[in-house]
Amino acid sequence: MSTLNADLLQLLRSDVVAWNARRDKMPDAPDLHGMDLSGADLAGANLTGANMAGIDLSGADLTSAELGGANLTGANLAGAVAADADFSKAYLTNANLSGAVLTLSFLTSTYLAHAILAGADLSGAYMTGAHLEDADLTGARLAGAYLAHADLTGAVLATADVSGADLTDVTMPDGAVRA
Repeated sequence: MSTLNADLLQLLRSDVVAWNARRDKMPDAPDLHGMDLSGADLAGANLTGANMAGIDLSGADLTSAELGGANLTGANLAGAVAADADFSKAYLTNANLSGAVLTLSFLTSTYLAHAILAGADLSGAYMTGAHLEDADLTGARLAGAYLAHADLTGAVLATADVSGADLTDVTMPDGAVRA
């Protein structure tokens, strides 16, 4: 890891307000791929567009964090708390979000194909147009989630709670579109 990346990582871990001020001045999105931020307090962090492929965010606090357009392919967010976080248009393909708390999060047009969301709490999440092909949603809580136009082709929904969810024009696991 370069000295610059090490310094940025330390700043992100220690002072999110200072990170956000510096982030606003960065010409390019930060490269945090493969980093270990497990258990970190990143509430409110601006990580928009960041390369976070393979990052370890297990148990991290991402409450109200901004992750729109970020690359989190293969990331570990198991047990993370990301309530009210913005993941719009982010790439979470093959990510592990098992047991994560994503209540009221924005996952609009987010790529979650092959992601593990077993036991995750997505209550009230905004998932319009989300790509959930072949995702594992076993035991996930999707009560009141907005899933209109989402693609669940091949997804596993065993014991998932979809009570009160908006399933308008959703492509169901069997490929049928729900009207």
